[in-house]
Amino acid sequence: MKRFLGFLAALLFATSATSADLAPDVLVKNVTNEVLEIVRTDKDIKSGNTKKALELVEAKVLPHFNFQRMTLLALGRDARQASPEQLKLIVQEFHSLLVRTYSKALTEYRDQEISFKPFKMTDADTEVKVRSEIRQSGGKSIPLDYYLEKTPVGWKVYDMEVAGVSLVTNYRSSFAQQIQAGGIDGLIRSLQAKNKSAADPAKAK
Repeated sequence: MKRFLGFLAALLFATSATSADLAPDVLVKNVTNEVLEIVRTDKDIKSGNTKKALELVEAKVLPHFNFQRMTLLALGRDARQASPEQLKLIVQEFHSLLVRTYSKALTEYRDQEISFKPFKMTDADTEVKVRSEIRQSGGKSIPLDYYLEKTPVGWKVYDMEVAGVSLVTNYRSSFAQQIQAGGIDGLIRSLQAKNKSAADPAKAK
């Protein structure tokens, strides 16, 4: 599920000079189509080049996610146990883990299509949900919802759901288990180990 969530998130956002001025649903639609086109036509990514996919994610996904809030939500009440320095390390490692997950997932894209549901919001809204669904050839459509918040520099994603499963909640369960077993430092070590393993050149194409 985490890998699939990562794939969907990686389709989301490309950096744009005017993105801060776009309504959240327009932003999601525009850049989803842009990133899908890149993935469809890039032979290296389609052949499994995770390094190139990583570069794509760093350039186009990172600017539009609020990793600080995502991390705090994933930690839940356990966030109160973390010192400022520990929290900084967790944000950094969680960021790296998600980016690498998204990058690998991009190489596994196989022409799924995304359709968007009707969207409504008011001028006073600071948090919204953009609803869509994944259409797969020969399979059932999968509901996909994006949760965004309004910031001074535009709308940012802080969570997403696939078939009702939240990315943040999905990680919260594993974070809680690791903290129970080894404390906050145990969680940090676990995230660092995962990122180190994922960065091993022998495992990348």
